[in-house]
Amino acid sequence: MDCVDCGSSAVIERREVTARGYRRYRCRDCGRQFNERSGGVLNRSCLPSDIIAFVVFCRLRYRLTLRDLSEIMALRGIEISHETVRDWEVKLLPIMGDALRKRRHGTRRAAGASWYVDETYLKVRGRWCYLYRAVDRDGNLIDAMLSEHRDMQAAKAFFRSARATMGIRPDRITTDGHGSYPRAIRTVLGKTVQHRTSVYLNNRLEQDHRGIKGRIRCMRGFKNHEAAELFCRAHGELRNLLRHRRRHNQIVSASHRRARFAKATCIALTIMQNA
Repeated sequence: MDCVDCGSSAVIERREVTARGYRRYRCRDCGRQFNERSGGVLNRSCLPSDIIAFVVFCRLRYRLTLRDLSEIMALRGIEISHETVRDWEVKLLPIMGDALRKRRHGTRRAAGASWYVDETYLKVRGRWCYLYRAVDRDGNLIDAMLSEHRDMQAAKAFFRSARATMGIRPDRITTDGHGSYPRAIRTVLGKTVQHRTSVYLNNRLEQDHRGIKGRIRCMRGFKNHEAAELFCRAHGELRNLLRHRRRHNQIVSASHRRARFAKATCIALTIMQNA
């Protein structure tokens, strides 16, 4: 562990620990004393990192409101307000989302890569916004982006983001009949990418929209665009991480499904605990 002040690697671990059980260190170069959570986004939090990570995980994974989580924690003897849960969400969602996006970079480079692109509607501050989403032929997430408009500029921005996230260009893209997609695909991804327009071929993505739509149904909507985009992206990344099928119509046993869920959950919680 490097020093959080000067960045030196000349750090020694002290014998004593903090009141919450975190290990303490001292830098030989600058003399700074710190613990293993110093310098992170949860440094000033009143609860251990594992509890905070668990609450944020439940916030994304399950259909619970902020007040639901506050009441659940109260049953466990931990008193927190719903605004505290919101603050933890703002701190941890960008870190977890970026980490999971980097894990997917460069994956699924097989020949004949096919993307399915569509948008769904979300209400932000009383106004309808457009959530652009893309999945591959097996239903794995490519990218998600929230936009206030459904136009050429938004389509180009989404394809640039999807290409940067995956690190590859697809061979084929399937969309609906919106007029902005053909030009956006040619401009951003090149003329060699085949573009198919079919409502029925996009049914797999239309059904996949139910994940985010069902999650936000219990909420009272989003108050600003930044919070909505942050939540939608992080929810998509976590939902994709927890998928027990990686191929279309793959048969997965119950024991294998539980093992995959436990492994993926451990990855997400570890990312947030180390934030």
